[in-house]
Amino acid sequence: MFTDNRSRNRPFNSQRSNSGRFGGSQNNNGNNRPSFRSRPARKIKTLDANLFIKKAATSDVVFDESNVSNFTFNDFAISDKLKRNIAEHGYINPTDIQEKTVPSILEGRDVIGVANTGTGKTAAFLIPLVDKAFNDRSQRVLIVTPTRELAVQIVDELKFFTKGMDLDAALCIGGANMQRQEKRLQHNPHFVIGTPGRLRDLIERRRLNLNLFRNVVLDEVDRMVDIGFINDVKYFVSLLPKERQSLFFSATISPKVKDILRDFVSDPVTVSVRKQETSENVDQDVIRVGNPAHKVEVLHDLLIKEGFDKVLIFGRTKWGIEKLTKSLTDKGFRAAAIHGNKSQGQRQRALDQFKQNEVHILLATDVASRGLDIDNVTHVINFDPPESYDDYVHRIGRTGRAGKKGIALTFVS
Repeated sequence: MFTDNRSRNRPFNSQRSNSGRFGGSQNNNGNNRPSFRSRPARKIKTLDANLFIKKAATSDVVFDESNVSNFTFNDFAISDKLKRNIAEHGYINPTDIQEKTVPSILEGRDVIGVANTGTGKTAAFLIPLVDKAFNDRSQRVLIVTPTRELAVQIVDELKFFTKGMDLDAALCIGGANMQRQEKRLQHNPHFVIGTPGRLRDLIERRRLNLNLFRNVVLDEVDRMVDIGFINDVKYFVSLLPKERQSLFFSATISPKVKDILRDFVSDPVTVSVRKQETSENVDQDVIRVGNPAHKVEVLHDLLIKEGFDKVLIFGRTKWGIEKLTKSLTDKGFRAAAIHGNKSQGQRQRALDQFKQNEVHILLATDVASRGLDIDNVTHVINFDPPESYDDYVHRIGRTGRAGKKGIALTFVS
């Protein structure tokens, strides 16, 4: 357990973070734009600090073969071209969620997939849908996801799988030029990947006709419900053709999520590979700080330690994250930030810099806690405790991936 036992004091500026929604305020256009109106402080429920303490299974982590199938992607009934692209992407054995869902999707069945982040579910739905669109050019696929960053990541992975297959995609997210997106849609791309707010804008402008899509994926549905997109999702479902293949992926199935399911899927195959809340590869502990004003200095003392090579720091508000980023860069750290007041270009640039090790610290609100696949994150630090345990699980799921050990540290007072 880490404790604030400093033998020296350095000058610092205490920080007061404003309360508000994770990831910033979000308007109906799906754009996380700055909102400068004062808002009453939200009372945050305090979670038991013991929830954040759990040792990793072993000190020397090996790849968990129980999560990998005994056969390869070559055993799936998909085109040879797609198999070659999968192999070039470095995939050999499917994960549990891929093994159990790909055959059903290839058969045309509706699928409900319940899986934690980092289990390979993006490839689980992309691979069979790419094969379907490759074999039948009239097929169009709509993929709805809660955050811009996850949508971009899905498009990037789609590019690997569709290499040389002449399949087009359009990315439709807030914070990006809508006119360019409209032009892309005029070419009737096979895949449309977007966030709810921007998709709704395009529908209302009559640039996107959901009746043309006979393949639909709702990804990270629980997160879409959490951040207030439930009505948008229900609206999309009401506009879809009755004859369609519907794929539904979520980490949890809450009553609100069940409400969407009733109208979305028909006679579905349900697959659950959610074995545990957090990865056995993540060593979890708390940092006790007696005086909250000392948090920044305690964080500094951690970041200069050996082994803190690629660190993702989560905070509660965009205002607090911005202040903390400035404080760390002033102290000489290479750091970048993602939050709701950043433009999409700024957010993507910060994410790319972190992935390419141009900065070694990325600070974020919970806009980055879902679905992002970032290699070799050594530490996740919860500078502000999460609002819920589900948020905690998704935050620390950014480390300890692909069999590698990670460390999650949570500041508590």
